[in-house]
Amino acid sequence: MAEGSLIFITGGVRSGKSSYAERTAARSAEKTAGKLHYIAAGKAFDSEMEARIRKHRYDRDKSGLGWTTWEKPSKLDEISGSFGNQDIILFDCLTTLLNNEFFGGEDVWQTREFQQNLSNEILSSVVEIRKKCSCLIIVSNEVLNEAIGENELVFTYAKILGKLHREIVKLADEAFLVEAGIPIQMKGDPA
Repeated sequence: MAEGSLIFITGGVRSGKSSYAERTAARSAEKTAGKLHYIAAGKAFDSEMEARIRKHRYDRDKSGLGWTTWEKPSKLDEISGSFGNQDIILFDCLTTLLNNEFFGGEDVWQTREFQQNLSNEILSSVVEIRKKCSCLIIVSNEVLNEAIGENELVFTYAKILGKLHREIVKLADEAFLVEAGIPIQMKGDPA
């Protein structure tokens, strides 16, 4: 089976990237009669996040598009075998998954082995899911434009995220930066 297309969408907080990703997934499903899947990495750590998750679920249900939602805040590889070649998958978002994995328990983030394994596991999961679907759309946050400072934890996190962005964009057929609700195509043929 041929691997599916890969679309990477990034942007700042509240830039409109998730809405753009949902519209992109819906257009793809309409063209191919594919089934829509939403992999949600968010975890309800507080009441604000809980409300955001509820709103996103409600909006997807209300859309009438028949989204199948997968709540997967970590271990993306565990669902990589759950998809078929007609499926359009929107994964929102890479930054949240990395947060959950990076800060997921043991304080081992300083070791090169942990950093390399984490990056490899996430990339491997992306590759495996892409092999099994028609289209994989990955959303991430553009948090690397701000000064990082000298905090080793923040620097290490940013280094891993930057590597993930570079590697995923290398694999991607298309890449977009969303600014103020406007998608700017950074890679791929214009539609």
